[in-house]
Amino acid sequence: MSQQGRTRSGSVVFPLLLIALGTLFLLWRWLPDFDPFPVLWKYWPLFLILVGAGMLWDRVQRHRDPQTAPSFPVGSMIGMLLFLIVLTALLWHHHSTHRMHWTNWDTVSTGRSSHDTKTVNLQGAKAVRMNLEMPAGELRLEGGAQQLLEAEFYRSGSWGVPEVDYSVENGFGSLTINQEGMKLSGNSDNTWSLKVNGTTPLELKVDVGAGKGEFHLAKVNLTSLELNIGAGQANVDLTGERAKDLRAEIHGGVGEAVVRLPKNVGVVATVHGGLGSVDVHGLKEEDGQYTNAAYGKSPNTIRLTVEGGIGHIRLEQE
Repeated sequence: MSQQGRTRSGSVVFPLLLIALGTLFLLWRWLPDFDPFPVLWKYWPLFLILVGAGMLWDRVQRHRDPQTAPSFPVGSMIGMLLFLIVLTALLWHHHSTHRMHWTNWDTVSTGRSSHDTKTVNLQGAKAVRMNLEMPAGELRLEGGAQQLLEAEFYRSGSWGVPEVDYSVENGFGSLTINQEGMKLSGNSDNTWSLKVNGTTPLELKVDVGAGKGEFHLAKVNLTSLELNIGAGQANVDLTGERAKDLRAEIHGGVGEAVVRLPKNVGVVATVHGGLGSVDVHGLKEEDGQYTNAAYGKSPNTIRLTVEGGIGHIRLEQE
């Protein structure tokens, strides 16, 4: 049978994948307590396994008897459908467990919630590099701290205590916060609320596996920013005055990224939307980049790179 009569595997798998992801995003927006990203982050390799097995079966059938082999990629379609069925069951279980968890939490005092605080002094450092590594949960970061760091950690018993390490060498501080993953099965909560010193020059790198990030950085003396969120939502506020140039990189996997930008500080942004959409407000496009009216005129500049995998990117000028 000629190749013209065949339907490529990708022509079936890719549309089904887009439909499934679109449905998940709609449910995520419509249902306040529906959060699919932890399940997606944990079980997405099943897609590769099941669809890959289906593609292998299709190829074997074509090589075994090219004349009678079906033109439609049956194996790939079955693998994709199996993935969607398994994913639906996992999401249903996760959603039901989440609702039950909160119902029991509201009606019975289990004592499983923990609240930890941590304060880190500057110790004479003239500049600091800060590295945050969070497996999943909600992360809030803002300025206004009297010390270098004032942190609060809210977690259920299934999460380990976040580890905070700080050292100073030759006037340069190195601050790291990381955390072990869930030790027990089931749904749990994990929230970091961090305040940092607003005057000390700060190089910030953030890695969040899945969840939501709120970064209010208008009053933080950032010199560089690298933000990586595997699945979820990121709101980044870079408004306010800047004492120095800022180079910022935001990488999103599956989800939404909203970046607020200043009006009186020059901005030049490069955006790669991947399979999602890009909305830009208050900036003009020129030669593949977005700039504001202050670019090239203000003494300092924000150089922003945004890369999205599957999701939505929005740039807003104040």
